Amino acid sequence: MKNMIHLSFLMVVAVMTTLCHRSQPATGNGSRPNIVVIYCDDLGYGDLACFGNSEIRTPNIDRMAAEGMKFAEFYSASPVCSPSRAALLTGRIPQRMGINGVFFSRSFTGMPVEEITTADLLKSQGYATGVVGKWHLGHRHEFLPLQRGFDEYFGIPYSNDMRSVVYMEGNKVVDFHVDQHFTTRTYTEKACDFIERHANGPFYLYLAHSMPHVPIYASPEFDGRSGKGLYTDVIEELDWSVGEVLKKLEEQGILDQTLVVFSSDNGSWLAMHELGGTAGILREGKQYTFEGGQRVPTLAMWPGVIEAGSVYNDMALMMDWFPTFAEISGATLPGDRDYDGESILPVLKGTGTRQGKEFLYYFGEELRGYRNGDWKLKLPFRGYHGSNGMKAVLPHDTLLFNLKNDPGERINLYSDKPEKVAEMSGMMDKYSKSKGTFPASLERGTPPDNSHYRYLIEKYGENYNRVEW
Repeated sequence: MKNMIHLSFLMVVAVMTTLCHRSQPATGNGSRPNIVVIYCDDLGYGDLACFGNSEIRTPNIDRMAAEGMKFAEFYSASPVCSPSRAALLTGRIPQRMGINGVFFSRSFTGMPVEEITTADLLKSQGYATGVVGKWHLGHRHEFLPLQRGFDEYFGIPYSNDMRSVVYMEGNKVVDFHVDQHFTTRTYTEKACDFIERHANGPFYLYLAHSMPHVPIYASPEFDGRSGKGLYTDVIEELDWSVGEVLKKLEEQGILDQTLVVFSSDNGSWLAMHELGGTAGILREGKQYTFEGGQRVPTLAMWPGVIEAGSVYNDMALMMDWFPTFAEISGATLPGDRDYDGESILPVLKGTGTRQGKEFLYYFGEELRGYRNGDWKLKLPFRGYHGSNGMKAVLPHDTLLFNLKNDPGERINLYSDKPEKVAEMSGMMDKYSKSKGTFPASLERGTPPDNSHYRYLIEKYGENYNRVEW
């Protein structure tokens, strides 16, 4: 036991030493701005009014676009959730950690304890750190938020469709009978309480909503309110939540001292039909490496720093937030590991652009595509025949798209531009090899409850939309 305690102490010392001393934050005036990240689950690119949806009312999220910056080409690291969350919190692609799929409620593993999180980074700079909502990076003790740099935690430790959904506070289960009709409201109240208690700052709040991942729920106040179906009700309640967070920041007089980021872990789960959302102008959604699976609606608001109503039309990545938060807080990136993002503080300030132009589309361990500048090379896909009521996706050979001209990936230029295909193939090979060798995939446990699939099968039939080939 003494040896274990000594080893744990040495690991903590090593991590904190790596995180470096406090230095002047990027604001230049000695202040360390608060950081709030609002992260939705399975929110599609086309689910918000400010991203083109004419049916769903999202005035508070639209406010963030009007008073901040809209990212038109912002990418999640994965088309599914656990890998995306790992990338957000570490600045590293999930393949570096062996996180190639989602963890389940019986997983014995989680995000490796050697990884340094944004909470570790910001805590070393004097930030109070808290997470409210879905964690989904391991629910055993060593993988939970309080062991990953967060001072406080309240939420569901995995997806809301998994067996035995519970609320945890800190490291303990506090509710075995969760009524998910009130989950969005409960998260919002906990988040606003955290803001009020830490208003003297600086603080880092990660608000990770469980919605609109199926099964979806809205509170009685919002259920049926839109008149356009439950999914719309759920999104409008999420918009209310954003409004409550912004209002709390204003009430505390700290809105202009706070960077607020809004995003999603991956695209909408189109297979869920009316229980899922829309990819808007993009192709496909969650679980696929077409744009609709990984290009996610993203906004950033920071009064006095980000120009109101600005739009960034070039690529940015979920892994960029880690180095961005480092620069904002005055921290120095740990030098003992590779990172896959870059600071986009110049983008936020309007003084520069993102330098990197390359992105690798992975699904699990499999490389499925590559972007460089305006161009995307999509590798052959064997297709998905459809099951559990989920629609089929046809197989395809190698595809080449110009994403600036064709964000919906409708026009395959493979035959017209063989020289571009060859060029992209060579660059993809070189870039993917630069990432090094990845570890084996972590064990992920038993699968989730499939009640939402049963709903689809009952409504549409066992062979709904199945394509045979």
